[in-house]
Amino acid sequence: MSGGLLVAGTTSDAGKSVVTAGICRWLVRQGVKVAPFKAQNMSLNSFVTREGAEIGRAQAMQAQACRVEPTALMNPVLLKPGGEQSSQVVLLGKPVGEMSARGYHGGRRQRLLETVLDCLAELRGTYDAVICEGAGSPAEINLRRTDIVNMGLARNARLPVLVVGDIDRGGVFASFFGTVALLSPEDQELVAGFLVNKFRGDVSLLEPGLDMLHGLTGRRTYGVLPFRHGLGIDEEDGLRVSLRGTVRESNVAPPVGEDVLRVAVCAIPLMSNFTDVDALAAEPGVVVRFVDRPEELADADLVVIPGTRGTVRALEWLRERGLADAVRRRAAEGRPVLGVCGGFQVLGEHIDDEVESRRGQVEGLGLLPVRVRFAREKTLTRPVGEALGERVEGYEIHHGVATVEGGEPFLDGCRVGQTWGTHWHGSLESDGFRRAFLREVAAAAGRRFVPAPDTSFAALREEQLDRLGDLIEEHADTDALWRLIESGAPPGLPFVPPGAPG
Repeated sequence: MSGGLLVAGTTSDAGKSVVTAGICRWLVRQGVKVAPFKAQNMSLNSFVTREGAEIGRAQAMQAQACRVEPTALMNPVLLKPGGEQSSQVVLLGKPVGEMSARGYHGGRRQRLLETVLDCLAELRGTYDAVICEGAGSPAEINLRRTDIVNMGLARNARLPVLVVGDIDRGGVFASFFGTVALLSPEDQELVAGFLVNKFRGDVSLLEPGLDMLHGLTGRRTYGVLPFRHGLGIDEEDGLRVSLRGTVRESNVAPPVGEDVLRVAVCAIPLMSNFTDVDALAAEPGVVVRFVDRPEELADADLVVIPGTRGTVRALEWLRERGLADAVRRRAAEGRPVLGVCGGFQVLGEHIDDEVESRRGQVEGLGLLPVRVRFAREKTLTRPVGEALGERVEGYEIHHGVATVEGGEPFLDGCRVGQTWGTHWHGSLESDGFRRAFLREVAAAAGRRFVPAPDTSFAALREEQLDRLGDLIEEHADTDALWRLIESGAPPGLPFVPPGAPG
């Protein structure tokens, strides 16, 4: 078997990443050797593979669902927005420059198709099946000519396409029909059918609509996935995070000690790898929220300044909002502050940036004895070390090179009092270190909080992935899905007018 499938969506955030991970976990539990693939990803949440390549975190999570090590082949093109008009282009795990949307769509994107197809072919030659994830919607007809991630990929690789729709948003039938009807006849030949996501209620009430949809399009629905709480997985785009919500909807156990710990995460511009705080949110008794006003720091036991693709811009934003002064007051009072990557750089004394913002010499918040110089070469590593007497693993993704000139060593950064800074993403996923860090935070905050002795972040992630696999196994027509992956789109699928030009 050398099967494949493209999971597309009626919109962004329809559930493509979740469905792809669920299909991958279902397949691997059937003994299938499977890999994920996303030709092009736009995301500020990324991960470093063992060979030092940068890929989207969603694909790293999907690789975990497949129980394989993530590689650059699984996400050959990663776009990291640096503003409204430009993105850093990461090709096969390495940055190759900044490019405007017009420049990318105007020529570079089409030239990447050969690389994308080569990567997919290599994966298909190694694995029994490759489950591909699309981006946005395949019916973005303004971009079809240069598309390499949706129907452009499906047509060139002869992949059957499953279209996912989020019924919780409403309008799912119109979205399914319109998606097919806006595609060219050649593209429509590959769209095999639909998958409904996030359904609440009695499925029998939905069935008349599904029958009508089949009559209108000639395409079946492969499953109706129910809405489930607590299935948060690595998001693609930190720009879309709610500033008021918690990190994840989850059924967290009550605190072990008498108090909870409140964590406030500054929702800085171009926030990247905000998944760093997921491990905190997984701890019983830890309440995590994103904030953008200084008064929201008042009752926080820990303030986190996360990573960002715009360190200088984030620094200006903190000052404009009054958050910089609030963070300084916390540090002076000995109340815990943690800066990660760009957040670490912000806490330093001085920034020299001729690369990211091109603003030159900029003064930081001055809370840590650190000077940062931005280098053109990006640091991409998977460090292992020790802190607070515990083993720590992490990963680094940054252009800023920090020179630490004092303080107490902390991973690759330092701490002064209760102000901590490091370039290491993912360090809080190391269970022993996370518990030791939270004990320090609780003591400094005067909280009678006790970390749970048995919380395993890796085990919780595995449970989430198994639940995604269960959704597919229990609520999708897996026999039909298997035939689709193995044999491709059914022949003779009807054309749905009006279609788009070929």
